[in-house]
Amino acid sequence: MNKRSPFATFMLYATASLWAFVCLFPLYWLVTTSFKPPLAVSRVPTYFPYLAAQERPTPVVNNIFFTPTLDHWNFLFDEQRDITLRHLRNSVIAAVFSTIGATVIGAMAGYGLSRFRYYWNRMNWKNDNIAYWIISQRFLPPATIIVPFVMIYGALGWTDTHWGLILAYTSFNIPFAVWIMRDFFNSLPIDLEESARVDGATRWQTFFRIVLPLATPGLVTVALFSFVFSWNEYLFSLMLTSFDAITMPVYIAGQNNTRGVEWWYIAALTMVMIAPVMFIGLFLQRYIARGLVAGALKG
Repeated sequence: MNKRSPFATFMLYATASLWAFVCLFPLYWLVTTSFKPPLAVSRVPTYFPYLAAQERPTPVVNNIFFTPTLDHWNFLFDEQRDITLRHLRNSVIAAVFSTIGATVIGAMAGYGLSRFRYYWNRMNWKNDNIAYWIISQRFLPPATIIVPFVMIYGALGWTDTHWGLILAYTSFNIPFAVWIMRDFFNSLPIDLEESARVDGATRWQTFFRIVLPLATPGLVTVALFSFVFSWNEYLFSLMLTSFDAITMPVYIAGQNNTRGVEWWYIAALTMVMIAPVMFIGLFLQRYIARGLVAGALKG
C-alpha cells in the first residue's frame, strides 16, 4: 500500500481547510450579522464580536470588531412575536404534512414498481418506463406550471390556504420519493417477504411489518429531502398565498420597508429558518448516506 508523501498530505489538508472555509464563512457571516448593530452592517464590514465594558461601551474598532446586540432578536420575538410565529407555523404545517404525504405515497408506489410487474400494451410501457415518466415530472421548472396552479386554485377557493400549499408541495415531492424508494426496495432481498407470505402473512402485513422496518434509511432520506424542498420553496408560496398561509421564505424576502433592506432582521429570520433543517440533517446524516447509496450497492 502506497503512503502519501508529506507534501501530498499537506496539500490535501490545505485544500480541505480552504474548502471548509469557503463553505462555512457565509454561515458565520449570517450568524454574526444577526447580532451586529445596524451601523456595523451598513457602513463598514466588521468580522469579530467584541464585548466592550459596560461603563465604556465601544462601537466598531478598527473596522474589524463590533459590539453584539440582541435588539434584532428582541424585536422579532417580542414586538413582532405573533407575526414571526405565524409565518413560522405556516412553514411547519406545509412542510410537515407534505413530507408525510409524499413519503407515504412514494413508499407505496416505489414498492409497487419494485415488486410487481406492470405492462401497458398500447405504449409498450413497463416498470422502468413508468419510473422514468414519474421522475420526469421534476424536469420542468416550476415557473412553467405556476399559472395553471393559480387559475385552478382560484376557481376551487384554495388560494391562501394550508391545504393548498400541502397539496402543491406533495405533488412536487412525490416523483423524487417514488424514485428513491423504488431503488431502495430493489436493493432489499425478497426472501424475507416470501417467507412471511408462506407463513400466512398478507401482502399488507408483509409491507408494514417486514419491508418498511428494513427501509427505514430510505424513508428517512425521502422524508428529509421532501421536508427541505417544502421548507425552502418560494415561488408557489409567493403565488398561492396572500396573508394567512405565507411561509418563511416569502416573509424573509419581504423584509423591505421605507428605510431600505434591513439585513440584520433578515439574518436573524434566516437563522430561525435554517436552524431546524441543520439540526435534523446532522441528527439523521447516517440514515441519509445509507438511503442514497442503497440502489447503487445492489449486486
